[in-house]
Amino acid sequence: MESRRYKKYKMPKTKLNFKIVTLERVTYSDQIDQLTIPTEAGEITVMARHAPLVSIIKPGEIRIKKDGQTILMAVSTGFLEIRKNSEVYILADSAERAEEVDIEASKAARARAEELLKEKQNRNDVDFAKLQAIINRETAKLKVADKYRRLKH
Repeated sequence: MESRRYKKYKMPKTKLNFKIVTLERVTYSDQIDQLTIPTEAGEITVMARHAPLVSIIKPGEIRIKKDGQTILMAVSTGFLEIRKNSEVYILADSAERAEEVDIEASKAARARAEELLKEKQNRNDVDFAKLQAIINRETAKLKVADKYRRLKH
């Protein structure tokens, strides 16, 4: 009996259609290879043909891989939606490329929020949550900017 030969099947290489939208603007929009995002459930990496998913994003670092390059971004809170046709959308309160982060402004904003937080006995819970969100956002921006600068040097 003649043996059957099977050809190796290579899955077609596809890209993700990725877009980050904030209240001010579309921060990033392109076809990419891979995306790593900080979510409330933990960090996830998304590639083409990922299962549909909706998740809450927490402040942190987004890593975008495209054509062998890595792009770092700082993101605050928001929502992630992955659609079955390899479309990924992030709706975020803020998102910035690492090279766009104004380090001095972020340090100043974090310091002001930390100072106000120390005076929390005069604040209600809403103010406390807002201040903590500012601290988290600015800390994430500073970490991403620092990592970007270390990688570039």
